[in-house]
Amino acid sequence: MHTIDRALVLGPGGHVGTAWMAGLAHGLRRDGVDLGEADLIVGTSAGAIVGTLLATGQDPGRLAAPARQSAHRIEVDPARAGAVFAVLGDRSLEPGEARRRVGRLALEGTDPRADAALIAGRGALIGADEWPERRLMIIAVDATTGEPVVWERDSGVPLVHAVAASSAFPGAAPPVAVDGRRYMDGALRAGANADLAAGARTLVVVEPMAHLFPREALDQQLAAVGADTVVTVGPDPASARAFGPDLGDPTAWEPAYLAGLRQAGDLGAQLRSSWRSEAGADRPHAGRRDR
Repeated sequence: MHTIDRALVLGPGGHVGTAWMAGLAHGLRRDGVDLGEADLIVGTSAGAIVGTLLATGQDPGRLAAPARQSAHRIEVDPARAGAVFAVLGDRSLEPGEARRRVGRLALEGTDPRADAALIAGRGALIGADEWPERRLMIIAVDATTGEPVVWERDSGVPLVHAVAASSAFPGAAPPVAVDGRRYMDGALRAGANADLAAGARTLVVVEPMAHLFPREALDQQLAAVGADTVVTVGPDPASARAFGPDLGDPTAWEPAYLAGLRQAGDLGAQLRSSWRSEAGADRPHAGRRDR
């Protein structure tokens, strides 16, 4: 049974993924497809940043210039990031245990005040202090227990803190304090977390890292959603080249944004018929459409 007409899922993607999704969303909006009209937006990590822009009614084109994201940049700790990926790559670990081990790495040697710069930087990016009326889910993971959390308007968590925590990948950003606990990147739960859009009739999933990982995990999440129409969007080969090898490279911000803007031109026609169809209308099964 469908309880949501249109849902938008925006996945993780680091620095360049944020820029690419902003360009993509701006280009689609210019072409008559406003992803911000979704009845539900699920944002994880980079997707939490862009999802907040859309849910609060802002034009994602405000992120075209790299100046907004350059302030308060957090330096990557290569050794810690490497240790994190080693844990995540260990298939012998149960997912909860893997998250707890990653959480311990995230908390090691962290200055309790280190998240202030991250919060300030994320605040500059999202340009909003209050949760929107439109339904927005932001996902993070408790760094101590490894338990995922899903924050919404009534969760009592400040919006900027939720976005900062969701995008705090260990080794690249410090865990963020919320109500006496520390939280880290929501992608550690299940990547884009598309399963949280269960009940949607039409689902659009934007995955900046789709070219880097196998498709099987996302397919399982999409099957659980049970949408009539599913459109998945990842970077095309030209966009992937614009990203470069380092998802945190600040010099790739503008090329990634422009790549998303260009790719939107190829997607507008595909999305227009499904996204702009009358909300809540009864219609035949539309099948699955992927890009």
